Amino acid sequence: MNAKTPKQMTPEVAISNISRRRLLQGFALSGLVLAVGVPGVLLAGDEPEKFGRDAMPHGWTDDPLVFVAIMADGTVKIVCHRAEMGQGVRTSLPMVVADELGADWAQVEIVQAPGDEPKYGNQNTDGSRSMRHFFMPMRNVGAAARMMLEAAAAAHWGVAVAEVKTGVHEVLHPQSGRSLGFGELAEAASKLEVPERDQLQLKTAEQFRYIGKGKTHLVDGLDMVSGKAIYGIDVTLPDMLHAVVARPPVLGGKVADYDATEALKIPGVLKVVTIPASPPPAYFNPLGGVGVIATNTWAALQGRKALKITWDHGEHASYNSPQFRAEMEQSARVKGGAVVRDEGDVYRALETAAHTFSAEYYLPHLSQVPMEPPVATARIVDGHCELWAPVQDPQAGRDLVARWLELDADKVTVNVTLLGGGFGRKSKPDYMVEAAWLSRSMDGQAVKVTWTREDDLHHSYFHTVSVERIEAGVDGDGKPVAWLHRTVAPPILSTFDDSALVKMPIELGMGVVNVPFAIDNVRIENPEAKAHTRIGWFRSVSNVPHAFAIQSFVSEMAAKLDRDAKDYLLEVIGPPRQLNPAKLLDSWNYGESPEEYPIDTGRLRKVVEAVADKADWGKSLPKGRGQGIAAHYSFVSYTAAVVEVEVDEDGELSIPRVDIAIDCGPAINPERIKSQLEGAVVMGISLAMLGEITFKDGAVEQNNFDGYQLSRMADAPAEIHVHIVPADDYDVPLGGVGEPGLPPIAPALCNAIFAATGQRIRALPIADQLEPA
Repeated sequence: MNAKTPKQMTPEVAISNISRRRLLQGFALSGLVLAVGVPGVLLAGDEPEKFGRDAMPHGWTDDPLVFVAIMADGTVKIVCHRAEMGQGVRTSLPMVVADELGADWAQVEIVQAPGDEPKYGNQNTDGSRSMRHFFMPMRNVGAAARMMLEAAAAAHWGVAVAEVKTGVHEVLHPQSGRSLGFGELAEAASKLEVPERDQLQLKTAEQFRYIGKGKTHLVDGLDMVSGKAIYGIDVTLPDMLHAVVARPPVLGGKVADYDATEALKIPGVLKVVTIPASPPPAYFNPLGGVGVIATNTWAALQGRKALKITWDHGEHASYNSPQFRAEMEQSARVKGGAVVRDEGDVYRALETAAHTFSAEYYLPHLSQVPMEPPVATARIVDGHCELWAPVQDPQAGRDLVARWLELDADKVTVNVTLLGGGFGRKSKPDYMVEAAWLSRSMDGQAVKVTWTREDDLHHSYFHTVSVERIEAGVDGDGKPVAWLHRTVAPPILSTFDDSALVKMPIELGMGVVNVPFAIDNVRIENPEAKAHTRIGWFRSVSNVPHAFAIQSFVSEMAAKLDRDAKDYLLEVIGPPRQLNPAKLLDSWNYGESPEEYPIDTGRLRKVVEAVADKADWGKSLPKGRGQGIAAHYSFVSYTAAVVEVEVDEDGELSIPRVDIAIDCGPAINPERIKSQLEGAVVMGISLAMLGEITFKDGAVEQNNFDGYQLSRMADAPAEIHVHIVPADDYDVPLGGVGEPGLPPIAPALCNAIFAATGQRIRALPIADQLEPA
């Protein structure tokens, strides 16, 4: 009873921020190279390499006529083209525009852009790139609009434009004392030529009223806490129907047969529809299955429960987590695999070292579990499909829905709602395609597809499972002379090329090949691992397992050498220096120019020293209490954390305090930086303590929050202290904020547990591993 598979649903696209040459270096990939919605990048040929926002699909724009509209009453409407999921982007980006414009924030209204990258520039809200890539374009937008208002005022008064200046929400002529409000000038200003970029007069940092002040609160904050905010789950349309989908429990599975007789007897159930299975690779396509459409969600759920489905589970039905872990551990213990960095002679250095150390670390699959599971509403009117969804990458959703419905992309509109969490899951728009497909089955009537928590846990794009084995050698003084790291994990690329077995440069550049240690002999090996489920990005992605292993291992070395963990970490990092990522064989560097964004060990040292100082590192603690430290470079920012723990006589863990420091370049909105890092601390502790997805016979074993637990309020740190290391000036390039806070938390926590109890934790989650202090 399978429907015909739609055409063009596995399009050739490319990896964001990485050229074909860099993607293929050292990797033999068969078939199509498929990845995330970046048409043209892989076809770049010998064009000059682009970085940052220039390399993103559809690039960027700083046209004030696209982003700013001023009403006659003075209201300034500023468009936010990125997705809001709690990180504050609907506040921070418009805030930059408003500051350069001279607008009164009380008279600013935020407008959410639909998915339309040709108009707005790149809209994929991931990779901690929103402010990093759009700080300067948004400054340009505000400055250009301000200069157009000034030109309009000068023309109105018949004076030279040099004689006027912008105050707060008005343009002034100091010589005569005259003034005109923004609303009075808007129409005339909109008819003027937009100033050329090289003619823009940007404000100095001393003139900023909002940027860097940390006093601009979330524009959506009150609505969020009062229940007025509209998330994807809140969308309601006239005559809207509701649907849920029964999906194959195993990747690559499909419906062999089904009987909908009992489902159609449920009051409110209107129709049962087959969604075709997609051929591998998974890409962002729906998994297929059977959709139940009803007049309400409860009826749809009961109808799904009444379906009788026979599944053909396919080749991945033998996937079992314990067995796969053993296979990865065996691979990590054997010399070989793709050699992705090789400096000096590691094996000889290990043979001649005064002391050697080795350890293995394991992290299971993880799920993003946003509090709002995936949801989307679609309707089709006169051949035009309109969708409402909490989506991180609306253009990817627009393009994929267009392919499935065989429409031109301009016949698809994606309205972006607030996201009740994302963490990378909602950049994969499979749920949007389901809604569009089911709407079409109802002749275009509006259909909302709702995922339950069980659906979300069973059918995510999971963070990869990994085994990290590290061996090191030191000389007689304890100085590291050899570093061997074997990293084994099913790669993200498998979601776009199901033959992929080794990590791509993007994953390797997340703390493995670019480990910035002062060690002469370094070798990184990447043995193969086959994916048996959909692998996707997750907050901080591969930095999570890499930082856990590396920072735990450095602390282990310090303990065995009877050295202070902080002092030894600084020794391993080495003296302040700027490292070219390419020379560390990191061909990605988060998509940024290696010249503009070198790896700066001085900045890494500085966050270590700052957080140690603020946490009173080395202070006297009673029995059963300890501190742990860790640091990491990710998303072109530098973070370090000190976690303090207490383990009681029963092995119960509490966390009195966490300190975390970040150097992300200029702090554009310190209030949001603080919130992001506080959230990263809580999430990092939750993952380390409880996070685990396991598979049995190809299917996820966890069903809801009883099986995949999150930390409760009582488990959170009693105190979290955020320390922002300030940049010298606004010429320092910006780093990311949303993701860099997560990687150092798990290793700092486990290092603190060792300090408190003498017990080493090398496999996550910690769960019930703790022994009494």
